[in-house]
Amino acid sequence: MKMLLAENIRMFRKQRSLTQEQLAEALGVTAGAVYKWEAKLSLPELHLIVEMADFFDTSVDVLLGYKMKDNRLAATVQQLKGYRHDKDRAGLNEAEKALKKYPHAFDVVHESAVLYRVFGVESQKKDLLRRALELLQESLVLLPQNTDIEISEQTICGEMAEVYLMLDEGEKSVELLKKHNAGGLYNDMIGLTLATNRKRPEEAVPFLSEALLQNVTALIRTVMGYVNVFCARHDYSSAEAILLWGIELLSGLKEADRPSFLDKMNGVFHVCLSYTQIKTGNTDGARVSLEKALTLARCFDAAPSYDASTVRFAAHLDRASAHDNLGMTAMESLENAVKAFADEMLSALWREMNEHEK
Repeated sequence: MKMLLAENIRMFRKQRSLTQEQLAEALGVTAGAVYKWEAKLSLPELHLIVEMADFFDTSVDVLLGYKMKDNRLAATVQQLKGYRHDKDRAGLNEAEKALKKYPHAFDVVHESAVLYRVFGVESQKKDLLRRALELLQESLVLLPQNTDIEISEQTICGEMAEVYLMLDEGEKSVELLKKHNAGGLYNDMIGLTLATNRKRPEEAVPFLSEALLQNVTALIRTVMGYVNVFCARHDYSSAEAILLWGIELLSGLKEADRPSFLDKMNGVFHVCLSYTQIKTGNTDGARVSLEKALTLARCFDAAPSYDASTVRFAAHLDRASAHDNLGMTAMESLENAVKAFADEMLSALWREMNEHEK
């Protein structure tokens, strides 16, 4: 508990325009005693604290700077999260206090484990990491109490794997991650660990390749999600910016001179880009973007390939392929995207360019 007694004695004294000597005289002590109180060199006796509170017309708790802390379970968990957010190592002592008070509460045990894990990883102190591991194992026992949908046996085991890795027990880390890798959640961590800490790069490649494809899919969805958000806000400049980033990303992942499903997605991105450029008054740019979309669609439809091997860096994937609901062909995907915007200028530009090609 942090006390502000020294600061408050000085503050209240100055508010009343008193010197240290005058306050000392009022309390019947030496000026040196008051100096030591304010310099945090000593503490006044209890009866003097009570007398000062009365003298300054305040309460003892205000003079001390004490604030009543909410120590109920939910508040305790939030306080522990605050220590983690603020990177305040005092949270470790508070965690131990909370564990004594709520030894069988999942939220307290798990949040305490997270504190020890975070500070242990940052400082690379093995005693903190071992305590984190101990608490994470206890969290698994208490897991039936959990109500947070983002926490599961799978995620806790992932946290444990990170701790094992920091404790130089890489084999245990990989084994645990593989055992709880449902949906490929830990493909990236397994691949990284195998390639670096375990010195088994070839074994890492399939995991890294799967992680790459998963993250490409997630980023495509994320870009489209943001485009819809920004367009709903009429923030077309931001929509254009994230589309340009998405286009560059997909272009960089495409194997050169090979048709790829990335071309199909990039065509849709270019239609979206054309729409945002119309909305920002860049009609010339909108035309160029739509032309690029058409070029990508025609090239893809001439030799369509949904094979994952067309993605750069992806390797050792057995019969992996992409699937989407954009349209049966790339051209159909573009047409669907144009219709979805229901914008007169975009639709007119689309008709004009298609009629010109005919």
